[in-house]
Amino acid sequence: MKQRHNFTVVSSRYLDEAGLPLDALPELASDSARLLDAYRNMVLARTLDQKIIALQRTGKCGTYPSVLGHEVIGTAVGQGMGHHDVFVPYYRDQATQLIRGVTIVDLLLYWGGDERGSAGWERCPQDLPVAVPIATQCCHAVGIAAAMRIRDEKRAVVVTLGDGASSKGDFLESLNLAGAWHLPVVFVVVNNQWAISTRRGLQTGSETIAQKAISGGLPGHIVDGNDYFAVSEAVDHSLDRAHGGKGASLIEAVTYRLGDHTTADDATRYRSAEELKAAWERDGVKRFQSYLHQAGLWDASQEKDLQAHCKDMVDKAVHVYLETSPEPPTAMVDYLFETLPTALAGQRERLARIRQGGAA
Repeated sequence: MKQRHNFTVVSSRYLDEAGLPLDALPELASDSARLLDAYRNMVLARTLDQKIIALQRTGKCGTYPSVLGHEVIGTAVGQGMGHHDVFVPYYRDQATQLIRGVTIVDLLLYWGGDERGSAGWERCPQDLPVAVPIATQCCHAVGIAAAMRIRDEKRAVVVTLGDGASSKGDFLESLNLAGAWHLPVVFVVVNNQWAISTRRGLQTGSETIAQKAISGGLPGHIVDGNDYFAVSEAVDHSLDRAHGGKGASLIEAVTYRLGDHTTADDATRYRSAEELKAAWERDGVKRFQSYLHQAGLWDASQEKDLQAHCKDMVDKAVHVYLETSPEPPTAMVDYLFETLPTALAGQRERLARIRQGGAA
């Protein structure tokens, strides 16, 4: 006897490229305050992004991964999460972090190479710092979710990753554990079409990334990552599911990385100007702005004021960042161990002498 097993992956989209509704919008569309807060955060994230890139180009910041093209997804994730949920970010999550309470100065310090940028996240101290290694944060996320389940807490974990990370064993093993243990975790895969210079189609043979959830017994959902309503609805639904004890979910948010992989990359070497131009026509921030205009919630005067406000916020934070005194050289060993090992004690003494102007 043969038996056929059928599985389904749902795909959602509400707005076309011009910001016009394609169907009846979800209930959250009636919350004008949420919509306006979302747009303000998208613009702030993009303004900050442009400034950090300029700082890096002038030697005032370290290598930086642009959030350009990811603002809609990050904003929807940040708004959907509860204060007591845990966010486990990867390195392109500035839009979410701003909502979670990370300050602009924190982000500038972190990407400027100052670890104090990770220590200042006081509003949501349960959130994890940025994960630069690929997909390892998924293992951390399921570990935290397992603790929540053991404690019977009505909380959830949201972990983000790129499409390239979905080809790593860490991700696939985490999916399996999340499904087997029925964990309250939401995987948000930001499919921006590129793993540095490797196209999405060369990374995996699966038609979608969302269908990888099926192997772990999780529901998989594809959303237009440039559609605020589609992403928000999926995040809200997945978190409700996790909070209600119904287990994990995977969201594949499809967008396009509009900038280079990082400021150390040159994307013109592997993708065409025509492809990038077509992606800009699908830009989610512009699409959402168009929707707000058409809905009577936004106008040119408000846009001008917002742009000026965001620039002022970023400029003031940059001033604080540039005026922040660097940590002493001894800081590189001061926070590694509770008790400094003998092998490092001598090195610390030499570092202290160098700082005081003495010979090493």
